[in-house]
Parts: sequence; C-alpha cells; structure tokens
Amino acid sequence: MQITTVGLDLAKSVFQAHGVDETGATVLVKRLHRKQMLPFFSKLPPCLIGMEACGTAHHWARTLAAMGHEVRLIPPSYVKPYVKRGKSDALDAEAICEAVQRPTMRFVPVKTVAQQSILMTHRARSLLVRQRTMVANALRAHLAELGLVANPGIANLAKLAQQALSGESSLPSYARTTLDILIRQILVFADEIAALDQQLLAWHADSEASRRLSAIPGLGIVTATAVAATVTDPEQFRSGRQFAAWLGLTPQQCSTGGKTQLGGISKQGDRYLRRLLVVGATAVIRHTKDKATPLANWIRKLLEKKPFRLVSVALANKLARIAWVVLTRKEAYRAHEMIGDRYLRRLLVVGATAVIRHTKDKATPLANWIRKLLEKKPFRLVSVALANKLARIAWVVLTRKEAYRAHEMIA
Repeated sequence: MQITTVGLDLAKSVFQAHGVDETGATVLVKRLHRKQMLPFFSKLPPCLIGMEACGTAHHWARTLAAMGHEVRLIPPSYVKPYVKRGKSDALDAEAICEAVQRPTMRFVPVKTVAQQSILMTHRARSLLVRQRTMVANALRAHLAELGLVANPGIANLAKLAQQALSGESSLPSYARTTLDILIRQILVFADEIAALDQQLLAWHADSEASRRLSAIPGLGIVTATAVAATVTDPEQFRSGRQFAAWLGLTPQQCSTGGKTQLGGISKQGDRYLRRLLVVGATAVIRHTKDKATPLANWIRKLLEKKPFRLVSVALANKLARIAWVVLTRKEAYRAHEMIGDRYLRRLLVVGATAVIRHTKDKATPLANWIRKLLEKKPFRLVSVALANKLARIAWVVLTRKEAYRAHEMIA
C-alpha cells in the first residue's frame, strides 16, 4: 500500500518515522539516522508529513517541501493528547501521524531562512542585553560595598565607575582592576548590541510590513521587526482577538457547568513578543496619558478603575489587535480609524453583520460585493470591512447633505 501520511519525530541524530496508508493502516515504522533522511524521503512518493514545531523543524520542513512533500508543523502541546501511553520516539511519531490528519488541527506556518535569520538577531540581542544587565548589576553591587551608590540607569552607573577609577579615588589597586574589567565588558556589550540594532534597522528598511507596524504607538523598530518576522501568515488568525490570544494577552478561561470564570492572562505563546508589546504599551501610557487624543482618553478612563500594570497589559492587547489589522489589510496605520469612539465602532460592526445576513442572497450591488468578499475572507473580517464602507458612506451623506443613493454610493 502507498504511504499517504508520515509522522516524523525530529531529533539531533536519530529520527523516527511512522507512516500510514489511505485507510489509516500502519505501513511504515522506521528509525532513521541523519545521513539517511534525505535519501529516504527523496525516494518516497509525495505525501503528507507532520512534524512537531521544535528545533530544526523549519529547516526540515523547507527541505522536505522542496522534494514535493506537503509538510505541516504542529505545536508540541497539540500532539501530546494523541500519545497513547508511555514515552518513546515510536509512540511520538505515531501521535504526530495521528494529529496531522485531524481536520481541526492548527498548524505553524513554515518560516523562511530570512525570517529565521532576523529572529536569530533578535534572540542574540536579547541575550546580550541580559548579559549586560547581569554585569551592570554586579558592578553596582561591588560599588555599593565600597560606599559608592549609583543612581538608576546604566549611564549613571558608568559615570560613577569612571569616577571610582580616576586618580583622585582611594580605592585599592585590586578593586580598580576588577572594576575596570567589568566596565570594559559593559562597553563591549553596548557595541555588540548597537551592531545588532543596525542589522534590525537594515531589515526594517527592506520590510514593508515592518515599516507599517512601526507607525503604531508603542511599536518601535525592535518590536515591529519581531512581529513581522514571527507572523508568517497573519490571515491564519480569524480576528485580532485570536492574534492577541495567541500571544497570551487575553484572560485564561476556566468554565464548567455553565459558569464562566476568567483569570489572569494566559501567558501562552511567544514570550518575547508579549514582553515587547507590554514594554511598548507601558511607554505609550507614560507619554500619552496627558494628551487630548482618543487613545489618551481611553487610557485615562481605564487608569481611573484599574492599576497601572493591568492597563499596560490591556493596551498591549489593543496594540496586538491593531498590528493584526495592519498586517492583514496591508495598509498604513490610521489612528483616527483604529482608536476612536468604541461605541460607534461597535454599532457599525453590529449593523454591518445584520446587513450581511439579510442581503447576501439578494441581487444588488452591495450583495454582490459581499458575496465576492465572503469567498476570500472570513465572515468577521467581511463585517468589519462593510462597517468601514458604511462609515465612509455616512461621511459622504453628512458632508454632501444629501439623501443616501445606493446606486451612487455602493457600486
């Protein structure tokens, strides 16, 4: 029987394959060494291959896809329920083979080499920042032991350390040597971080998606490039809320027996992206809460009822949703549209939803437009697009001071 589906358990040196035919019967259980992988799959007829989205998964997905196979990556947590009992490579491969065939399974888009390269830059930069912080904290503690307390901020720390090493200081030579080594280490980290920032800036200049994202408040070059490189296909998410939930910025639900209970945010998904969004949201709150903008008004109202940290997470959730809209529409960020009167926006979306349900089967220009959009986009996105159209029509009616004429305004 021909193999139609293969579950592949990845490792560093030894791989495990489990294949089934179109009836679901097991026809392949094979252990492969790294050097056997390419010859084996090059001879295998094109089939569906499932793998866990773990280390080296994107590399193998690109390699096997180039051979004509259809490759799907599955989050490891979604594979675990299909493991029957115990733990072995063969059982894991069988579970992957079973999971990849489920019609409701969610998959991870395969990243390109360019996307992985820029994400590698992000991870290296994050590592260097942590190491610089470790050295700075050690230097601050050593200076405090000698009676020298630095003000917050790495710039103030470096200034105090330089004063401690000056000729007027009475520190012993042993202390001077140690402090000098730590200071030079901090300077080296600063130069390396600056070099990686230049790489991010160059990639940002070449990425249209990253440039659009950077116009959103709280999303600088670092966050914009991270989001653009991580989110391969934004349309895999049905809505901005699902994107925010994927990042772990929505409340965790624990409901049973008809009782709904919401806890803190789930903190699932990409921890690095979530941290960048929360840090950016915190900066936005501090710089805009006293301004006269719709976003500032929203922030002030929330700060009256909720603590600062909760508001920063709520704003990070909002920024994630805006980022999803910018990515899916492939349009520039427009603050007056994306952060405006929430009540009016909700009314327009609800009205658009009702219009879609009542007119999509009619023979009118508006119904034709709705049907064409529903063939390509999910229902919720079409309702938002129609709400956008209705808002524009309302503006035309108000500015022209004329009655609504469907044949002119919806063609």
